[in-house]
Amino acid sequence: MHAFTLAEALARQRASGGPWTELLSVPDLSFGLYVLPAGGTDPQSPHTEDEVYVVLAGRARITAGDETIVCGPGDILFVPARVPHRFHDISEELRIVVVFGPAEHSRVGGAAE
Repeated sequence: MHAFTLAEALARQRASGGPWTELLSVPDLSFGLYVLPAGGTDPQSPHTEDEVYVVLAGRARITAGDETIVCGPGDILFVPARVPHRFHDISEELRIVVVFGPAEHSRVGGAAE
């Protein structure tokens, strides 16, 4: 078993110097913590894997494909592989657990283009 406290995950994310830090990767899934500051920009590109986002804290809008919704603490979002998506209008620092299935970058070709 692997267990992570939110404090440990945040410390690892801050130490990474970027918005994303992977906490665990096994063949069938990976997960990590994604943190974007209020007023920040989400630089991600579509992935070749399905994604589940669990919003721990913060508020923003997310656009996935043609749909835009407001998201906040407690929301759980699913974005299928290769669908363009981005968080925007970030009004409070976002702290999000991201789960990839299968593991991020495990499908042939890496990131979607």
